Amino acid sequence: MSQEISYKESIEELESIIQKIESGETDVDKLSTLVKKASELIKNCKAKLRNTEIELNQFLDNSDD
Repeated sequence: MSQEISYKESIEELESIIQKIESGETDVDKLSTLVKKASELIKNCKAKLRNTEIELNQFLDNSDD
């Protein structure tokens, strides 16, 4: 992704893509583009969740001292 977007924005865009796909009105050419975009958004969300988990674990480990 060329521009970093927030987790919330990624989820909202994913929900929009799901609605477009579920509507059945998306043609095959557009479907491929939507699926690729959804894949990028999912990777973004996973990375943000992993980073948050790491930060929280570091904080918790440091708070034990």
